[in-house]
Amino acid sequence: MLALAFLAVATLPAAFALIFCYDEIVDRVVCGWSEWRDRRREKRTIARLDRAIEADALTRDIDLSEFDRVDRRPLEQVAADLRRLGGQRIGGGGRSMVWHSALLQAYDDRLRLACRALGIAEHLAELEGVDQEIERVRVEGVLHAAGLALPAARAGLRQRHR
Repeated sequence: MLALAFLAVATLPAAFALIFCYDEIVDRVVCGWSEWRDRRREKRTIARLDRAIEADALTRDIDLSEFDRVDRRPLEQVAADLRRLGGQRIGGGGRSMVWHSALLQAYDDRLRLACRALGIAEHLAELEGVDQEIERVRVEGVLHAAGLALPAARAGLRQRHR
C-alpha cells in the first residue's frame, strides 16, 4: 500500500502537466502526423512524375561528379567574365596587338568553360584565323540561345538594326 501511495505522489505532477498541456500535446501530435502525411504525399508525387517523364533515362548519361569539383568555377562567374572580356574586346580599340591577342585567348578560354558547363560542343582550340572567328560567333550565338547574354552577341544585333 505504501508503494502505491509513493507511485501516486510521484505521478501527480505528470498528471497535472498532462491536464494543463493537453491541447499543446494534441496539437503537436496532429501537426507531426500532418507533416509526415504531406512529406509522404510529396514523395509519391515526385515518384509518379519521375516515372511519367522517365527521369532516370534523361539523367543516366550525366556525370554529376563534374559539378562537385573544387576547381570548377560557377557558371555565373564565367558569365560575368565573358561579359567583362566581351565588352573590352568590343571597345578595345587603340590597344596593342599583344593585349588584343591575350584578351581573345582569355575570352576563348571562358567560352570553352561556359560550353563545357552547359554541354555545348565547341572547336575554338582547334581552329585559327577566320575559322576561329566564325566558330567564336557561332559559340556566342549558341550560348546566347541557351540564355547566356553576351555583349558580343548583343552588339552584333544592335549594329545590324542601326
